[in-house]
Amino acid sequence: MFFPGSRYYNLTQYQVVKSDGTTVTVTQLPLPANPPLLGLHPRLNGQRLDLIASHFLNDATAFWQLCDANDSVVPDALAVHNLIAIPGEASS
Repeated sequence: MFFPGSRYYNLTQYQVVKSDGTTVTVTQLPLPANPPLLGLHPRLNGQRLDLIASHFLNDATAFWQLCDANDSVVPDALAVHNLIAIPGEASS
């Protein structure tokens, strides 16, 4: 269901029965690993997270690791951050 680089790829999936009787498969939410930080990056005006992730993590699709390192649930919440914490090793 998820591509191999996804943060959800190796997470536990289970079935839930909704109130109307239908069964759906859900994925357990990932919890941030709080990885050691490489440092802080001063975000330039309009600089996108995928470009920061590409530069520091060598993977533009790993922007979610930046979110985890900054305790941000969604990427848009980082738009107001002037400094972006850069994880020192890949989080899972």
